Amino acid sequence: MKRTYFLASLTLGLLLSACQEEVPPKPNVILILVDDQGYGDLGCHGNPNIKTPNLDRLYHISARFTDYHVSPTCSPTRAALLTGHHNNRTGVWHTINGRSLLLEREITMAQTFKENGYRTGIFGKWHLGDNYPFRPQDKGFEEVLVHSGGGIGQTMDHWDNDYFDDVYLHNGQAKSFTGYCTDVWFENAQKFIDENRDQPFFCFLSTNAAHSPYNVANKYSLPYEGNDDIPHPPFYGMLSNIDENIGKLMTFLKENKMLDNTILIFTTDNGTAQGARVEGHRLDGFVVKGNNAGMRGIKASMYEGGHRVPLFIHWKKGGIAMGQDIDELTAHYDVFPTLVDLCKLETSPEQAFDGKSLVPLIEGEDSGFQDRIIIVNSQRTETPEPWRRTAFLQDSWRLVNGSELYDLDNDPEQRTNIAELYPEKVEEFKAAYDKWWAEISPTYQDEPRFILGHKGANPVNLFCHDWHSEKNSPWHQRHIRTGYIDNGHWWLKILERGTYTFKLRRWPAETKLALGAVAPVRPALEGSSVRESKASKALPIQQARIRIQGLEDSQTVDPTAEYVSFTLELAAGETDLKTWFTLADGQELGAYYVQIEKL
Repeated sequence: MKRTYFLASLTLGLLLSACQEEVPPKPNVILILVDDQGYGDLGCHGNPNIKTPNLDRLYHISARFTDYHVSPTCSPTRAALLTGHHNNRTGVWHTINGRSLLLEREITMAQTFKENGYRTGIFGKWHLGDNYPFRPQDKGFEEVLVHSGGGIGQTMDHWDNDYFDDVYLHNGQAKSFTGYCTDVWFENAQKFIDENRDQPFFCFLSTNAAHSPYNVANKYSLPYEGNDDIPHPPFYGMLSNIDENIGKLMTFLKENKMLDNTILIFTTDNGTAQGARVEGHRLDGFVVKGNNAGMRGIKASMYEGGHRVPLFIHWKKGGIAMGQDIDELTAHYDVFPTLVDLCKLETSPEQAFDGKSLVPLIEGEDSGFQDRIIIVNSQRTETPEPWRRTAFLQDSWRLVNGSELYDLDNDPEQRTNIAELYPEKVEEFKAAYDKWWAEISPTYQDEPRFILGHKGANPVNLFCHDWHSEKNSPWHQRHIRTGYIDNGHWWLKILERGTYTFKLRRWPAETKLALGAVAPVRPALEGSSVRESKASKALPIQQARIRIQGLEDSQTVDPTAEYVSFTLELAAGETDLKTWFTLADGQELGAYYVQIEKL
């Protein structure tokens, strides 16, 4: 009996072991998102001037999506990519003015990967909110190394960062790093990958390059100097550095036997910023210099060059290494459901993706993609407006702004508006758009609000970048230096009743500069394209004022102090905050920086 029991146990154990061995390990995922690189900014896409050997190699072993579209600017693309929802649905349709904040209800792919047993990390650019509850660590990322705002040198980024030897946020804490920003992102991503080689990981490598300012070491930009067909050599230099880092990453993965079971995705966030020059309107014209893959328009344009970008997917163990083109119409919000499909992830019902899994296309089927509609827009306003800088896409048709119709099969540069020749097609597309607008527009009422009084995020630092304002809020440090005159308000939610202090500043806290001081000029950096910063202007601030929850208070300003402090008793609930600095000549502007702490 004992022998029978032993044999039965042994047999069961061997069967269980065999079953366990048959379960393949979950694939790792590395999602590379490059800023401002267009479809034509790649050698493999026919650009004779740029050198991208590593991306060219990846192109040859990937599924390439040739009709893949994103939003025309960066925050909206990130919102759609990470949630699987149209960016308008996520509350993100601008890059500033409080409309680059991902709504709290949205579930990101980082949250989903984390819930499915993956380690998650982000390296580089986030640009979906720098305060609770919008930070990457609030949205599923466990390892976080990012700059602040939409680019290095913007308002909320560490003062005087210039791409070299900067201060970034590592898991919420400011920390100094040595080296060029893109190198720092890739080196630390590689460290994260190495530390998690024994468990599945999701790594979001989101470079701020090649976004302005176009700072890079001369060794990368000099090879592009002297060519009249290259609009901006430092821009290409930044892309060459990215390509070099991608090559190092792939070599590391291969040497450590991780490449074959890693889903490696390469894409970009909008059309080219500096790879082409256009005539007429600075965004929407026809290309007169550089390479834009034969498309009209550049970054932020509703024409094809503003939103059609590369998408490469490689996964050898999953059979995605065929090196072939997939020509169906696809979009950024398809990437998340595709990863859910490939990685067998469990999701929650409320996610209800707007996108579709691309796996059927990868497997050679086109079911569900015929006559598909994609809508992209560049709203860049407080409240979205129907047909505002919008492109309606179906097959080869493009209806722009509800009035211009193009057939890309016969007119790839969108030179001839044929709306009068096909009035029935225009009406068909407008009716489909109206139906979409009616479904999605109720979500525009949802307001992203910074939360005060949360124990894990106290104090809170607010930045003028996120003002709700009629004008473009001061989003760059050069605006702070020159004393940009504007004001706006922040949307807040007070979590609990209590006493709160408000410190109003003209300069960020890390500078330790007084309200009436002038910031030193940041010098140019030898051996690079980093230029001297703009000179600063002293502001003769005399009065400070604050208004929140119907409470209003004011003080005379001591120009030698770093900030003006107010202490107020606040009730729980939603509210707005507005501040004022009054100058000697009577002009008023808002405090660029406000720190709020619950006592």
